[in-house]
Amino acid sequence: MADAHAAAFFDLDRTLISGSSAVYFGIAAWRNKLIPGRDLLGDAVNGLTFRLVGATDEKSEAVRDRILSAVEGAEQDQLIALNEDVVPRVLERVRPESRGLIDMHHEAGRDCWIVSASPIELVEPLATALGMEGAIATRSEVVDGRYTGRLDGPFVYGEGKAEAIEKLSAERGYDLRLSYSYSDSASDLPMMEMVGHPVAVNPDSPLESVAHQRGWPIVIFARRTKQVVKTTTAVGGAVGLASTTYALGRRHGRIRSEASRARRLLPWT
Repeated sequence: MADAHAAAFFDLDRTLISGSSAVYFGIAAWRNKLIPGRDLLGDAVNGLTFRLVGATDEKSEAVRDRILSAVEGAEQDQLIALNEDVVPRVLERVRPESRGLIDMHHEAGRDCWIVSASPIELVEPLATALGMEGAIATRSEVVDGRYTGRLDGPFVYGEGKAEAIEKLSAERGYDLRLSYSYSDSASDLPMMEMVGHPVAVNPDSPLESVAHQRGWPIVIFARRTKQVVKTTTAVGGAVGLASTTYALGRRHGRIRSEASRARRLLPWT
């Protein structure tokens, strides 16, 4: 039976995609002379660190402040134009298992949303491209078509994600007890604790510890292992969901791999 008033909320970096979307956004911004090369190098280093060990609150807030400062005075249309380059690159990093989860939730009648600290100008088109209902992301203030360098609403990180989800759920009538959330980071505990079905995806050490203690399912995507669900207690439904998703991910991965081989053999396809 479909959950008519439930939703699934997905963190973006290291959950829906491997790595950090900020790297691709930074490269596109640098190419279009919106940020200097030294900031691009810093984003590349932070992106590598994020991929290996996750993010800290301090680093995330530093990136927020730098992005706000960098776009101050820029035209919003300039940032939106970056999507032509950024969105296809980020789409390539979307995990096949994540696509399987989105499909499964839609088949069950649940809406799907990306919840990210990244700029809404990037995340909204990505959600649309994935066939999701939309995105909850950080908004920068715009006056007369230009960014002021200030936030327009909460920074969608940590408690900010929970606040944004609560507001959206009130508007859409979602029952959070029937809803799902997916994340890799303990910084998203506020978002995960507010739903009935939290799932840790490739979790950092603090989140993995919490998931063990609370009996949340832990799923590992994009690793050479058949044991996707590492630990869980009394969460049979979530285990089934995670296991089926992993199987879908392996199948999608094979299809993509075969397609890649075909393109190498037939470069005009």
